[in-house]
Amino acid sequence: MTLPTSDHAGDLRHQGFLAQTGLHRGIGWKGAFWIASGVPGLVLFTIGAVAATVGKPAWLVWLISISFGFIQAFTYAEIAGLFPHKSGGLSIHSAVAWIRYSKFIATLNVWCNWAAWSPVLAIGSGLAAGYSLSILFDANSLINTWQITLLDLSAIKAGLSLRINATFILGAIFLLLVFAVQHGGILRSVSTTKVFGLIALIPLLLIGLVPFVTGDLASEHFFPLTPLAYDMNGNVIQGDWNLEGWKLMAGGLFVAAWSTYGFETALCYTREFKDPKADTFKAIVYSGLLCIAVFTLVPIAFQSHLGLGELVVPAVIGEAGEVTTPAMYDGMLAANIYKGNGVASALASIVGGGAIIANIMVVMLIITLLLAIMTTMSGSARTLYQASVDGLLPKYLSVVNENGSPTRAMWTDLSYNLILLMMSDYVFVLAASNVAYIIYHFLALNAGWIHRMDRPRWDRPYKTPNVLLGAGVLLGYINLAIMGMGTEIWGEGTLRTGLFFSSLILPLFIYRHYFEDKGVFPTQLISDMQLQISRPKYTKFFEYLPYLTIMFAILVVWYTDQL
Repeated sequence: MTLPTSDHAGDLRHQGFLAQTGLHRGIGWKGAFWIASGVPGLVLFTIGAVAATVGKPAWLVWLISISFGFIQAFTYAEIAGLFPHKSGGLSIHSAVAWIRYSKFIATLNVWCNWAAWSPVLAIGSGLAAGYSLSILFDANSLINTWQITLLDLSAIKAGLSLRINATFILGAIFLLLVFAVQHGGILRSVSTTKVFGLIALIPLLLIGLVPFVTGDLASEHFFPLTPLAYDMNGNVIQGDWNLEGWKLMAGGLFVAAWSTYGFETALCYTREFKDPKADTFKAIVYSGLLCIAVFTLVPIAFQSHLGLGELVVPAVIGEAGEVTTPAMYDGMLAANIYKGNGVASALASIVGGGAIIANIMVVMLIITLLLAIMTTMSGSARTLYQASVDGLLPKYLSVVNENGSPTRAMWTDLSYNLILLMMSDYVFVLAASNVAYIIYHFLALNAGWIHRMDRPRWDRPYKTPNVLLGAGVLLGYINLAIMGMGTEIWGEGTLRTGLFFSSLILPLFIYRHYFEDKGVFPTQLISDMQLQISRPKYTKFFEYLPYLTIMFAILVVWYTDQL
């Protein structure tokens, strides 16, 4: 790859503040913290699916997953500090590391981040609509049961379809309301999310703390620490830590990562920080500490309250001995817990106080979901915007309105998610999109050492200890192994669908780079790469390390998928 070079010094601070990206420097780390405070609400998206799939080790899944996410955050804080002038978050910052070696891998890095984050809009608004309908109407009422099927997608996954129903209509209204707030710019978003954040965090922290205060922690709901298994008739039995048991654990860690790793979104606002040198590290660390509290306490309280569940309706066995209708359970194994629409009621009942208090709690959890949607719309739209500014995505995305909001990117997000909102299986959408998220994190974690190798003299407001940098690289491969082992737990073809969707960036990038830009990157990105000045001379071995990293990653996914 031959590109023009730059004569600038390694320290980017001065060129950064002069960069005219169109976004406004109007917030501090506390503003980013409050916008990222929607991330703890992501526990509502996956807590039911993890519990219903893994069983009693579910609480341990969350503890391990948020620990992984917090360790990774230190590498991310160093990377973001290198680019105080760039919006769009970690995927943009790590793409600069990879672009020297492959423009396609760099673009894939950005796309995979957006592809994983963007579905939060559809899934969150769908859950919020489901919560709302559950407290207003009976589950068997007409408004909760009618639907119009637009397209059968069973070729992708059995039972999957595009449909219009009450959940879609109400969810679309929620999306438009969030869009209206975001249209007013980052300062309005911060003001709104601060109010939403306080309202949203109160029920989550209350739910997480009540069982510890009252001592209502049933040990039999947590132990023995064995994974779920099923007998020949489809009934739940105590499993073993064999290969199938570890696959369940990997599947739980895979889906939980979609929620627990999300606080890295605090880095999306580096270009809008008043003092990026000080604010960047504080934003992600304090956001991470908040997430550790919520992602540890809430799953424990949830599991202690519900328990694994008891058999309600036995499985129906056909003449050939096959299970024609699965058994139905209550507790964590209930169908509405897996789908997510029963999670709010289950969490609200932990606090007690009767139907009125329970409904108030559900309303507050709906606000929590709206905050998660707002957090995601802010971050994912800025990722599209900055990727367009850097020449990775089509030019029309690099436009902001008079308030400094990337509205064209936001409209693209909104349109895409209205389609996802029509999907009949949100858990499958989440799992497939998480394939892209794991790829993105792998590339970002390895970008840490690549930046040090290629940009050793650049100013680093925060430099992570070497042991944490190395731990991040190791976790990148562990995440890939978890993905290879655990994706098919969520439906046959999940990994294949996720990889296919991740590859869709290739035609978009080819159009932008070779047709719109005639094979030349924008001046600002070329300046960022510092191709000749800041890079020391290395042996051939170091030159090939990034390529060997990718080759080993492909091998890890292939091997673990074959287990």
